[in-house]
Amino acid sequence: MKIFEKLNIFYAVLMVMALAFFVACSSCSNSSSDADTDAELEETTSDDLVMDVDPSLFLTDSGAVTVTLVPCTLSDGTEGDCYQIVTTSTPADHTMGPWCPDNIADGAEAGGIWLENGEVYDVDGAFIQNMATFYNDENWMMYDENGDIYTTETEDDCANAANPNVGEEYANFCVECLPSYVTDMSNTYTIPVTPVKLASPLSFGGFGPPGASSAPSNRGLAFNGVVFDAPAPTDAILGAYTLAPFDDAGGHINLNAGYHYHAATGVSKQVAQTDNHAAQIGYAMDGFAMYAQLDADGNEPTDLDECRGHTDSIRGYHYHVAAPGSNSFIDCLSGAYAE
Repeated sequence: MKIFEKLNIFYAVLMVMALAFFVACSSCSNSSSDADTDAELEETTSDDLVMDVDPSLFLTDSGAVTVTLVPCTLSDGTEGDCYQIVTTSTPADHTMGPWCPDNIADGAEAGGIWLENGEVYDVDGAFIQNMATFYNDENWMMYDENGDIYTTETEDDCANAANPNVGEEYANFCVECLPSYVTDMSNTYTIPVTPVKLASPLSFGGFGPPGASSAPSNRGLAFNGVVFDAPAPTDAILGAYTLAPFDDAGGHINLNAGYHYHAATGVSKQVAQTDNHAAQIGYAMDGFAMYAQLDADGNEPTDLDECRGHTDSIRGYHYHVAAPGSNSFIDCLSGAYAE
C-alpha cells in the first residue's frame, strides 16, 4: 500500500506541473498575441501626418483664380480627388513690375532684380552701367551716350528678344515683357487634395512610373495663382547679351507662360505660423505645402532632404524653398503628381 500511495503522490505532482505548464503556455501565447497587436497598432499610428490642401488659402475673390474639386489619377496610380486651379497668372496681392530702368541715373525703385551666384541684385541704373565690369566682359553696353537704356518696347520685341535664338539686333537690350501682352492668358494646374509620398523622389522634367506621363517642370503654385516655375535660363539670356530682369516679387512675363515666379522674395501672400516656423507661401505640384526658406528668427532648417523637404508634428511633410538668389524653389518632388 505504501508503494501505491507514493505513486499516487508522484502522479499528483506531475498533474500539478502539467497544469502549471499549460497555464504558463497560455499566458505566453496571449502575451505574444498582445505584442503582435501592439506592433500593428504602433505601425498604424506611427505614420507621418498628412495635411490636405486647403483651397481657402487661394486668392479667389478677384476672379483671377478658381478652384474646383475634380476626380483624378496620380502618377503612382492612386485614384482620388484633386483641385483643378484655373488662373490668369495675374497676382491680386501685388503689382507686376517694374523690370528695366530707363536711364543709368535711375534708382532701385525704377527696376527689378537679377539673380546671380545665389545673390539678389537690384537692377538699377548703376547695375546696367557697370555690367561690363560685373561680368568682366567689355561687350556689355546697354545704354546710349545720354545714359538711356536700350529696352524692348513692343510685344514683337518681347517675342523676338525672349526667343532662345535671339538675333544680334537685340544684343545689349533689357527685355521687358508687359502685362498688357498677356491679358487673355489662362493656365490650368491640377494638384492632389491629399498628397501621396513616394518611396523615392521624382526629378523635375523626368518621368514617373511605367506608363505615367512626363513629370511637371513647374514646382508649385503661390496662393495668388502664379506658378513657381523652373529655373530661368539665365546663361542663355546673358549669352545673347540680353538681360530679362525679375520684378521685386521674383517674377517676369513671357508670352507662353504669362507672369511667373523664379524666386520667392516674400512679396506674394504668406500664411504666418504660430510657432515661429517659416510662413507658408503655396503648394507644390504634389500637394505638399511650400514654406519660405527662413523662420521668424532668420534660420533655415538643417534637416532638409534632397528635395528640400522635412516633416514636423504640426505640418507633416512639407518643403522649404531655396534662397531667392538661387533661381530655384525645390529640387524634386517627394510626392505623386496629378496626371
